[in-house]
Amino acid sequence: MNIKPLAARVVVKPAAAEETTASGIIIPDSAKEKQLKGEVVAVGPGTKDEVMEVSVGDTVLYGKYAGTELDLDGDDLLIMNQSDILAIV
Repeated sequence: MNIKPLAARVVVKPAAAEETTASGIIIPDSAKEKQLKGEVVAVGPGTKDEVMEVSVGDTVLYGKYAGTELDLDGDDLLIMNQSDILAIV
């Protein structure tokens, strides 16, 4: 991947939406919710006030409206501030 985030920003590849429920019911496209977890694919260097706590390969949870969506080389990605990440799974 040829993207390098600046400052305390992180690039996340969202996980695929669930196709079925735990009981085996198939979820139609119209009822699928936006997934709120993904894998970190690039990390910025941080700032002198904010040390980067996530690294490439981490699976993270983020807020519903976090980040900016972008399409890079056919991949759907999110770029967000590290502070938008809620937890590392």
